Amino acid sequence: MRREGSALNGLGVVMLKELSDHLSSVRMRVLEWLVVLFAIAALYLAIQQVRETTAEDPFLLLRLFTRAREGIPITFVAFLSILVPVMAIGLGFDAVNSEYNRRTLSRILSQPIYRDALLFGKFFAGLFTISISLVALWLLVVGLGLVMLGVPPSIEETARAFIFLLVTIAYAGVWLALALLFSIVFRSAATAALITFGLWLFLTFLWPSVLSQMVAAVISPPDPGYTALGLPTPENVEWGQILSRLSPSTLFGEIAFVLLNPDDVSARALGTIYLVQLQGAVRGSLPLGQSLMIAWPDIVGLVAGTIVLFTIAYMVFQRQEVRA
Repeated sequence: MRREGSALNGLGVVMLKELSDHLSSVRMRVLEWLVVLFAIAALYLAIQQVRETTAEDPFLLLRLFTRAREGIPITFVAFLSILVPVMAIGLGFDAVNSEYNRRTLSRILSQPIYRDALLFGKFFAGLFTISISLVALWLLVVGLGLVMLGVPPSIEETARAFIFLLVTIAYAGVWLALALLFSIVFRSAATAALITFGLWLFLTFLWPSVLSQMVAAVISPPDPGYTALGLPTPENVEWGQILSRLSPSTLFGEIAFVLLNPDDVSARALGTIYLVQLQGAVRGSLPLGQSLMIAWPDIVGLVAGTIVLFTIAYMVFQRQEVRA
């Protein structure tokens, strides 16, 4: 019991100290302004598009997240899928190795602060910092939507947008845990940053669209009968979708599509939808509960990815030697 109390006290001290450093650092302010400026630009374009094309829509607030102006096919969700990992990696790539380089890690651990409290404190401080920024951004979207559209959102719209906010925080947690892992593995902050950003680019742009399809073709070779008709083999398509979901960006995109497009027929399943399956389908928007059931496996995947990466980081950090 004595060790548990000391560990909890150490966790609070580390978290408050790291949170103070994050909120007052120049790096965090630059990242915040980068996210806010790009998000406002995407939001302004979405509002203009909604004003021009939508007369009466029961999901006007959700359209701000998913609509893009003609000629600029970048939505608010697309901006978040790119900028949130940049913010998370920017906060985590030197979380531990900076203590090594400043030779302060042994001094910190010589105090009544345990290694697990130090690691948990750094992770929770980074995640809480990102959460503050995302909550402020979420309130900005809702506020600008109320002012510029003049239509108050419904309870379901607000609930869907709030759940999307929680999913975005979980999405940030995956990249923060990955950056924290590499900050433990590599003593050089520059090396940790380059490898983390390189892996983010690989998993976001190269793996879902190209490499996952190539691996799927090896696992399930295309059927010549389908190929002659110019159609993909169903098994090959399914394997490609399964492999592409190894990317957190793919999971985040699918969750956002299901939550923010309740009246889209294609948002009723994550995967290939055939015309036979759509016959007899009830028209209209899906209830929030059914949308959550569809997106639940992907949500669990994001949370599980964060837990697995943080567990690996924890195990590696516990085995490392701390020299004075």
